[in-house]
Order: sequence, then structure tokens, then C-alpha cells
Amino acid sequence: MRRLGPLPWLAPVLLLIAGVVLFPAAYMGWTSLRDLSEYGIDRGAAGLENYRNLWEFPDLGRILFNTVVWVVGVVGSTVLISLGLAQFLNKAFPGRRIVRLAVIVPWAASVVMTATVFYYGLDAFYGLMNQLFVDIGILDKPYGFTKNALSAFVVSMVVAVFVSLPFTTYTLLAGLQAIPSEVLEAAEVDGASRWRSYRHIVLPNLRAALAVATIINIINVFNSLPILRTITGSIPGYEADTTTTLIFKYIQTERQVDTASALSVVNFGLVLVIILVYLAVVRPMQED
Repeated sequence: MRRLGPLPWLAPVLLLIAGVVLFPAAYMGWTSLRDLSEYGIDRGAAGLENYRNLWEFPDLGRILFNTVVWVVGVVGSTVLISLGLAQFLNKAFPGRRIVRLAVIVPWAASVVMTATVFYYGLDAFYGLMNQLFVDIGILDKPYGFTKNALSAFVVSMVVAVFVSLPFTTYTLLAGLQAIPSEVLEAAEVDGASRWRSYRHIVLPNLRAALAVATIINIINVFNSLPILRTITGSIPGYEADTTTTLIFKYIQTERQVDTASALSVVNFGLVLVIILVYLAVVRPMQED
């Protein structure tokens, strides 16, 4: 009975989780097994037909490849850059508070607004960024970065890294500030180089912070829609799509809500597998 003591206090949170997370997930799984009309009318059970439709999608291989590149590229770049930024912001220098506040700006701004600024800034006809590249000699003439599937996809990745840096940097900065300075000073006295101290003291102590930052970034980036929809949404075909953007194309263009639900279930499973594999490999809570 003592174990049930905290239940009254936890009940509101558990009900919220059940209503906001568990019920929608279960309903999505049920919908993926139904035959729905383009207007959402349930015409009966469909079995695994919706999943077979996904498997037979002609550009599925390309979309899965794009999804892997998108998640690995954005999350990997974000974590590496944030490690350097956090290390820099952890040092004492004049104006550090202002620099720390400036790092928050991409996080505070709307993701759609940031993506829109890059979209129009890189326009071949009136984009200020495009004109800057021409003026400083990087380009001979304006280039339509957002009109080509490959370049638009790369631009989307750059924007995704840009908006992901603040959260990741501050998470790692919090981890750095939790490391006792006496430990680093003792390593320096013992003759350890900066790189050796960073590798054997700093990184192991950042394991938990790195795990939190990486997992949340994987979830956010994998399910990211606004950036890709804003920058690559006008490109025909599926060359710049990920599984997440394909879900909304199934809903808005193909009018296949049931197939979109099946792909949502697959997306959820993929994210879960990626996180479980990451936790099994990194083991963030394991003591050194």
C-alpha cells in the first residue's frame, strides 16, 4: 500500500500522458488498419493493406535515404558545433553574458519565420544572401538554392542546425558547469594536456547531458516539418522529402489518411528503435 501512496499526486500527470500521448498513439495505430475514404469515412477493416501501399511506394528508398541523411547530418552537426560553443561560453571573457543571450535568439524566434528568412534571402532574383555571395566572389551569378531539390535540402539542414544550436549548447553548457574545476586543475598539475583532460574528464562527465541533447534532437529533427515544408515544399516530386513530409503529402495531396497513419506508426517505430540503440550503445547512466 505504501507504494500506492504517491498515486493521488501522480494521477493528474498520468491522466495527461494517457490523454495526450497514449490515446492518440493507439488511435493512430487503429486508423492505420482501417480503410478510410479521402473524406475520413471509415469503410471497414483494411488489415495490412496500408502498410503494403507504403512498401510499394516507388520513391520509398530515396525518402528513407533522405531521412537518414537529414537526422544524422543535422543531429551530428548540431552536437559537434554545440560542444565547441559550450566550451567557449564556459570560459570567462568580456561580454560573455551578451554572447550567451545572442545564442538564444534562433531558439526564441519562430522556426517558420527563420526558415522563411533563409528561403527569401537565398532567392535568385531578390535574395540579399544570394547577392552577398555574388558581391564577395563566392558566386559568379545568383543561384536558385531553393529551386533545386538537392541544394534546397542542404539549405534546410543548415537552417535545422542553426535553430537546434541554442538548446543543445545550453544543455552541454549546464553539463560543463557541473564538472568541478578542482578535477581539471588536478589533471593540469599532473601534466595532462588539454585534449587528454577533455577526452578523459570532460567528455565522460558530459555523457548524461550529451544523451539528453542527442535524444531530444533526434526526436525533434526526425519529426521536423516546418523547415522542410517552407524551403522544399514548392519543389515537385519527392526528391527532397523525408518520411515526415511524406505523411503530410499523403494527407493533403493524395488524400490517403489511412496510409498516412500507417507511415506515422512506422515513423514512431523508427524513432523508438533509434533511441533504444543509442541508449544501448552510449549507456549515459553507466558509471565510469
